[in-house]
Amino acid sequence: MTLSELCIRRPIFATMLNLVIILFGGIGLSRLPVRELPDIDPPIVSVITIYPGANAQVMETEVTERLEQEINNIAGIKTLSSESREQVSQITIQFELDRDVDIGAQDVRDRVSRVRGLLPDDIEEPIISKQDADAQEVMWIALSSDRYSTLELTDIAERQFKDRLQTLSGVGGINLGGEKRKAIRLWLDSEKMAARGITASDIRELMERENVELPSGMVENLNRQLTLFTKAK
Repeated sequence: MTLSELCIRRPIFATMLNLVIILFGGIGLSRLPVRELPDIDPPIVSVITIYPGANAQVMETEVTERLEQEINNIAGIKTLSSESREQVSQITIQFELDRDVDIGAQDVRDRVSRVRGLLPDDIEEPIISKQDADAQEVMWIALSSDRYSTLELTDIAERQFKDRLQTLSGVGGINLGGEKRKAIRLWLDSEKMAARGITASDIRELMERENVELPSGMVENLNRQLTLFTKAK
């Protein structure tokens, strides 16, 4: 006897069976966790490397290609894409969905550490980060003023707004976009530099060497203790 014949011959049994299914469905629906914004971390890892003063071609040949050759051997990679522009190299690795993103990120770190000795000495340490679904900005607050400049608004946002917003419950971090920082620009005279045999790299190294702040030890007596440091010129 099939289920359809049983339900036709015994309608009360069929009705009770349907009520049991509805009852279990209602219980399951009430206990099912539902999030409006589910926490789903895609298995994507990025490697960002900064090489000050290098053009796009140098970034491609000296940094990006060497990193790609080593990272490409990691198991479970779905796609690997890269972008080389002035001073910046960015490699994006997307793993298969069944691959743990934490293990994939650790594999990328191991491969980058292997090839680190083949990269230029002047590059900054590669930044390896995994894409976090909760790390995206959910709100932007714009500051504008007729009295203050962009530089002054940046200082106000960093000194007053940032610290107060970070202490609010549920706030993970504060990012400042479009900020303006104090900077010094040097205009180099190529003719005078060529006459004296000086390059732009020499000037950069000189500024880095002369503008440093170093700890200079401590001075102690019977009543007090002072910490000294050497200021830049």
